[in-house]
Amino acid sequence: MTNTSAPIVTLIVPGRNIDAYAPAAIASLQAQTEPRWRAILIDDGSTDTTGAIIEHAATEDDRLTVVRHETSRGLGAARNAGLDLVDTPLLGFLDADDELTPTALARLTGTLAETGSDFVAGAYVRSRPQGRAYVPGRVQPWTAAATDPARLRTTILEHPRASANIVAWSKISRADFWSQMRFPEGVAYEDQIVAQQMYTRAATFDVIPDVVVHWRLRADGTSITQGKSQLPVLRDYLAALRGGIRVLHEAGATAAVSARLELILAMDLPPLQAIASTHPDPAYAAEVTAFLHELHDLPEFADAHPDPNITAALAW
Repeated sequence: MTNTSAPIVTLIVPGRNIDAYAPAAIASLQAQTEPRWRAILIDDGSTDTTGAIIEHAATEDDRLTVVRHETSRGLGAARNAGLDLVDTPLLGFLDADDELTPTALARLTGTLAETGSDFVAGAYVRSRPQGRAYVPGRVQPWTAAATDPARLRTTILEHPRASANIVAWSKISRADFWSQMRFPEGVAYEDQIVAQQMYTRAATFDVIPDVVVHWRLRADGTSITQGKSQLPVLRDYLAALRGGIRVLHEAGATAAVSARLELILAMDLPPLQAIASTHPDPAYAAEVTAFLHELHDLPEFADAHPDPNITAALAW
């Protein structure tokens, strides 16, 4: 395929060992109603046929560029490598095991054209396995609170619940907005701190309720978010949560800190406590307990309406 229109947005699409999912991700790009895109497909040291799949796709669609890392550098480093190659006015991210909805780029880029904001964030849903297929679910309450109703040219002070949308791949940004921003490397959950930096550094941003991504929850359990029972992953996860709160604190976004605490206490901590209750390594429970006490010591804790079970857990 030859695209005669100059691209307006670059999608950075990293992945490792995702040969079962990469074709669907690429197809979701090619199905966009807004065709003025290019994509940088980054094979982060795959040992399966991912490299061959994306190379073949690039020979048939000149909007696709392939970057291959001989050994894995991690998701943060892969995204940063893509950022260094962007030459369009706008940019975004798509993990190579997820899928864009057909109107995603049209809605996101069209919103920025209307508002002039630094970035726009849309809603997303989990796509879960049902038999041999993956079926998208509903928009979760915290995502809806962040993106519905639409708010144009807003700020984190005006819309603190936007801070719940912490993923990299539900947003389109102006490329120059990233001139002083990069992802942490060598850790998991690298997008959480960067998301809060986006909210606090933007002059204005937009949120729209449209579902723009189907986020795949892999049937084989190999997604990073499905590995929280591993102690190193837990430590990266808690470090990301701490870092995001710190960014909001430093920006004086106290209402956003309260909103993040409320969500962390309701959604993040209970599953971790359940894992900790049966985890063979006592260090796991110790990490979770220490984090909970850190949250309790924050001045915004009392405004976060913690669940009574969480409050009781402070007696651990």
